Amino acid sequence: MAVTQNKVVTIDYILKDNDGTILDQAQNGEFSYLHGASNIIPGLENALLNKKAGETLSVTVPPELGYGERNDSLSQVVSMDMFDSTEEMTEGQQFHAQGEDGEDIMITITKIDDDNITIDGNHPLAGLELNFDVTVINIRDASEEETAHGHVHQPGHSH
Repeated sequence: MAVTQNKVVTIDYILKDNDGTILDQAQNGEFSYLHGASNIIPGLENALLNKKAGETLSVTVPPELGYGERNDSLSQVVSMDMFDSTEEMTEGQQFHAQGEDGEDIMITITKIDDDNITIDGNHPLAGLELNFDVTVINIRDASEEETAHGHVHQPGHSH
């Protein structure tokens, strides 16, 4: 069986930046996704098309097929007063906020300076070339429910 639309694909991977720093990894078959449902970045999904269980590949994904280019307009300095003063704020801290179109976005605190905080709405991997070493572990047909919901269901969970 090959990786195609509506297949549940289990992979092991190591993700590195161009300096060889490991940014993320999944081993021992702990990561599965529904192919063709935009569950993973397009560059990796495209590279996995038609691969078979047991195959390995190394793929470099440019920013435009990963998490996009950095958008400087998504970084801004805001007053500390905008946050609940009972929370201790730290650089690197992340939280969810609502975007202009009502979508849920992840915000990262990148700098704290006196009474101001610099926040960044870019994905932490935006603007980076991503280097994946991948092994395809397993491929199976998605259930009707998984296809309808657009994601993999773990055993014992339906949503």
